Amino acid sequence: MKSLNYLVKIIFLPIIYFLFFISCSSKNQPHEDFLPLTNPPAIQGMSPVYSIPIPDSLDFAGEAVPLDIFYVREGLDRELTVNTYFHSATIMMLKRANRWFPVIEPILKKNNIPDDFKYLALIESGLENVVSPAGAVGFWQFLKGTAKEYNLEVNDAVDERYHVEKSTEAACRYLNESYAEYQNWTLAAASYNTGNHRISKELSKQKVSGYYDLFLSTETTRYMFRILALKLIFQNPANYGFHIPANDLYPTIPTKIITINKTIGSLVEFARINNITYKTLKYFNPWLREDHLPNRTGKVYQIKIPEDGYLNYSKLNGVK
Repeated sequence: MKSLNYLVKIIFLPIIYFLFFISCSSKNQPHEDFLPLTNPPAIQGMSPVYSIPIPDSLDFAGEAVPLDIFYVREGLDRELTVNTYFHSATIMMLKRANRWFPVIEPILKKNNIPDDFKYLALIESGLENVVSPAGAVGFWQFLKGTAKEYNLEVNDAVDERYHVEKSTEAACRYLNESYAEYQNWTLAAASYNTGNHRISKELSKQKVSGYYDLFLSTETTRYMFRILALKLIFQNPANYGFHIPANDLYPTIPTKIITINKTIGSLVEFARINNITYKTLKYFNPWLREDHLPNRTGKVYQIKIPEDGYLNYSKLNGVK
């Protein structure tokens, strides 16, 4: 019995230890099925994703963008990538712009504001009557105090920050004042985000003269690059993968004006008399904030309603 135990220890135990060592060593080696692939095959059904090319040159309102500076190029790259691949938001903006740019563009031109500033309204609101957490309102995102400074009426019954034409006129006045101060449209655009006081203070403090040389908050730093990114995409959507048939773009809607200089006790009844619904009245006149319009001073208001028949897409699709 002792000799048998001795033989087991001498012969079989070394064999068992050897096999155990080999087994452990093999576990520490990666299986060939899990080795990293230098050129992994595309997943079936998945489309390739590409980085977005940066143009050789670019301008804002005729002012050159210094794309050779690394942080300028990379800032544009970030916003161009975000807005190209944020498909739903960019598609919706492209659709809305077809309706609202024809309203905004002639007002900019009349006030000698470069056409590129329509993209400022686009990044401010997406061309929707949104309200920011800070209380800024409308396409051009005016705060209540600033709106009143630029002659917009803001009260419980009327808020002209929601009036596209009047708020665009007010934005033009602000931008012309900023340009008069800086003689630079890029700085004027940046001041729209952070205020003239902040821009002037930082220019003086940092002893520079241009927007792209300023160290600013993340929001204001990204601001111009968001404008530039949308300018590139909107100038040629197909280059960035956006293919929207003309019939899918939101058409302009022909309207007519009703001039009012007295109180309207019921806007619901006013809408009914003019053969539209209260909902339609509110869509075309979001600046009317209540269901009535008080007017003790005889102020003249212009209320828009759609031309007869132009609520239907069957008719709107022919409108340019």
